[in-house]
Amino acid sequence: MRHSSVRGEGAPAQTAGGTSGGGAEAPGAVPPPRNGGGRGATPPRRGRRRILRWVASVLAFLILGTAAAGYLYYRHLNGSIKTDPLNLGENKLGGSKPNAFGQTPLNILLIGSDARDDAANQALGGAKDTFDGPPLADVQMLLHLSADRSNMSVVSMPRDTMLMMPKCTEPNGKVHPASSRLVQTNESLSRGGPGCTVAAWQELTKIPIDHFMMIDFKGVVTMADAIGGVPVCVQQNVESRTKDGKGSGLKLLAGENVIQGEQALQWLRTRYGFEDGTDLGRTHAQHMYMNSMAREFRKNAKLSNPVKLNSLAQAAIKAMVVDPGLNKIDKLYDLSMELKKVPTGRITMTTMPWVYSTREEGRVEPKPGEAEDVFRMVREDIALDGKGSGNPAATPSAPLASGSPAAPSPSTAPSQPAAIPAAPPAKVAVTVRNATGGKDGSQARVKARADTVASLLAAKGYTKATASAQAAAEDTTVIRFSAPGQAADATALATALGLPASSVEKSDDVTGITLFVGKDWRTGDAPTPPPPAPTKAPDSARPLNGDNDKECMAIQPGFTW
Repeated sequence: MRHSSVRGEGAPAQTAGGTSGGGAEAPGAVPPPRNGGGRGATPPRRGRRRILRWVASVLAFLILGTAAAGYLYYRHLNGSIKTDPLNLGENKLGGSKPNAFGQTPLNILLIGSDARDDAANQALGGAKDTFDGPPLADVQMLLHLSADRSNMSVVSMPRDTMLMMPKCTEPNGKVHPASSRLVQTNESLSRGGPGCTVAAWQELTKIPIDHFMMIDFKGVVTMADAIGGVPVCVQQNVESRTKDGKGSGLKLLAGENVIQGEQALQWLRTRYGFEDGTDLGRTHAQHMYMNSMAREFRKNAKLSNPVKLNSLAQAAIKAMVVDPGLNKIDKLYDLSMELKKVPTGRITMTTMPWVYSTREEGRVEPKPGEAEDVFRMVREDIALDGKGSGNPAATPSAPLASGSPAAPSPSTAPSQPAAIPAAPPAKVAVTVRNATGGKDGSQARVKARADTVASLLAAKGYTKATASAQAAAEDTTVIRFSAPGQAADATALATALGLPASSVEKSDDVTGITLFVGKDWRTGDAPTPPPPAPTKAPDSARPLNGDNDKECMAIQPGFTW
C-alpha cells in the first residue's frame, strides 16, 4: 500500500507479567494499570513488531490549522493530497444526521499507520524486519465535533483491543471476509486500507464516521519544527531507555520542556518511563501533547510567515491520506473553520474504557457498560466534559409552545437559527410508518401497527395523523422532518410521546413530519423509554480538558537520572 506511517516505541511491549520478546525485564516493571485509564501493552507473538507510537490527531490539527492560515497560498497542493475510500464495509450507516435545528455534528477518525515503506520513515527507527510489511493501525482516535460547535471530544482506542472484524471489500474487488474470531483492532488497516478501519469502528460503536485522516509519522518531526515546539511537563528527570536498550530515547529535565522535531516524536512514542510503563501512560502523554499543541495554535503568531506555512503545509500534505470528502485544500479550510469555533476549554481527550480480555491473554476488550456509555454520548452528541451544549437552542429537550418567547436571536447565538414556536397538535400533520421489524429483520412487522399508533396520536390531539402503507425498518422509534420550520413541531411530538430529543432528525428522505414506529414500540401506548443517557464521561475514560496546562507526566521508577 502507498500509505506511510508509524510503529511503536522500538521495543516489545510490556504485558501484565513483565516484558516480552525474550529481552531483559525493564527497570521498574509494574503490575497492570489501575482501573480506568489506559491499557496493557502487547504480549509476545511470532514475528512481533517493535511498535513506534505517535499521535495522528496532532498532525490533523496541524494540517487543519495550516489550511486555515494559508488557504489561497496552498491551493496548488490540491493535486498532492492522497485519498482512499471512506468505508470498505457493508454497513455504511451514512454520514452524521442533523439535529432538530438542522445542525450536523462531525466524526473524523484519525489513524496512525505503522507502515515503513519509504526511507524517511525507516530512518526514524523500528526493526528492519518490519520494513515494507503489512501496515497496522496502531493509533486510532475518533474526533467528534458537536453539532452546535460548542465542544469537541476525542476517544482513543487501545491498539490491542480485540474485535470481530467486518467484511471489507477493496475497490479492486478483493474481499476480506468477516472474521470468525476476535482480531486485534490494529490489523484492520491490512484488510484493504483505512476504509476497513472505519468499518471496524462503525461496527463496534454504531457511530457514523464522516471522514478519516491517516497520517505519516515522519511529518511529526517536520511539523513540530515548523510550529516552533510544544510545551510538555515531566515530574522528574526522565530517560526512556531500558538496561537492554529498549525505549524511545526521550531524555528531559524535570519541569516544563518545549519539544520539537525528533524529540516530539520521542515523546509521542514513549512508554518505558511514563507512569506505569504501559500504554496508559503513553496514551495520556499523547493527549497532553495534543492539548498543548492546540493551545499553541491559538497563540502562535509564527504561522503567519508564508515560508513557514509553506513548509508546514507541504509536510502535512506529504504525511497524510484522507477520504475523498477531504481531498481539496478548500475542504480542509472549511473543516478548520468549524474546528476553530471550539474553545480549548471545551476539548476533552479520553481513552475508550477497557478491561483485560479473558479470551486473549494480554489483550483488551471494551469495558462492558462504560465503553458503550462513551459511544452513546458521541452518537447522541452529548459533551464528554459534562458541561452540555454551549447554546440552549441546540438541545431541543424543551420545545417552545405556541406563544412562548423565541429562542436567542442570531446576535446572541450566531451559530443558531431563530427557533419557530411549535404549533398546536391539531394543526400538525404527521405521517406514521410501521418500522417494527427492526433493521436486522429478525422479527416480522406488527400488523396494522401504523394505524394503531395514528389513532393513539389522534387521542393526544394530533388529529391530522395518518398511517402510511409504506413500511420501514428501525430499531428505535424516530421522528424525521424535512423543513427547518418543522423542528419545533417534531420536537413537541417527541415530548408528547416521551421520546428523547435525540430521536428527532432532519432528513431529506421524508416529506413533512414522519413518525417511524420502531422495534422498541411493538405494543402498548408508548415506546419503551431508553435508559437515561450519561451526562459525563466515566472516570475510566480518563478525561483530560484542553485548558489543563498544569498536567505533568509522572515518571516510572527506574527511569530517572
